[in-house]
Amino acid sequence: MMTVKQIRVGPMQNFSYLLMDQESREAMAIDSGWETDPIVRAAEQERMTVKYAVATHDHFDHVNTLRELAERLGARVVAHEASRIEADLRVRGGDSLELGQAKVKVIHTPGHSEGSICLFDGRDLFTGDTLFIGNCGRTDLPGGSVRKLYHSLHDTILALPPETLIYPGHDYGDAPFRTLGEERKTNPTLVARSLEEFVGVE
Repeated sequence: MMTVKQIRVGPMQNFSYLLMDQESREAMAIDSGWETDPIVRAAEQERMTVKYAVATHDHFDHVNTLRELAERLGARVVAHEASRIEADLRVRGGDSLELGQAKVKVIHTPGHSEGSICLFDGRDLFTGDTLFIGNCGRTDLPGGSVRKLYHSLHDTILALPPETLIYPGHDYGDAPFRTLGEERKTNPTLVARSLEEFVGVE
């Protein structure tokens, strides 16, 4: 069984996360945003052993303090092989990160950035800036691609079970998290039936 701690940090409505395997209490931190203190406090309160500090992508508002966080927690910095940040462990789509007996799958979802990843534990999907509640990430920054984001959303994320819980990288929606099934019905970027329609709403 996995436990999710959702932590709001910084001036851009960022979410950072702690994902912990309850049996072993091994955990990963997902993004760091702007401040490390609330993440470290939460990890200490829950007596977590944090193995990884994972970057969903390399934009500064998500990784500005990631190395500091990793050092404070005794964790390894993890990033996709296409990421521009310094990392202790490089991953690619299909890799898994182990927390106790649990495995968290790395899903490569380019589009917002070339090195964007989502993390999936079988129930919870941490989407960074690939997918928000009610919207998706922008594609006009370096490494962004409308076409790649469309395929990441429609071919990769929408292939997951509808009961999957979406945990985004920003608190931009009308709820902090929601099931993929609910988002599929209401999020215009997921409702879009073609790339052309997606471009019109993205």
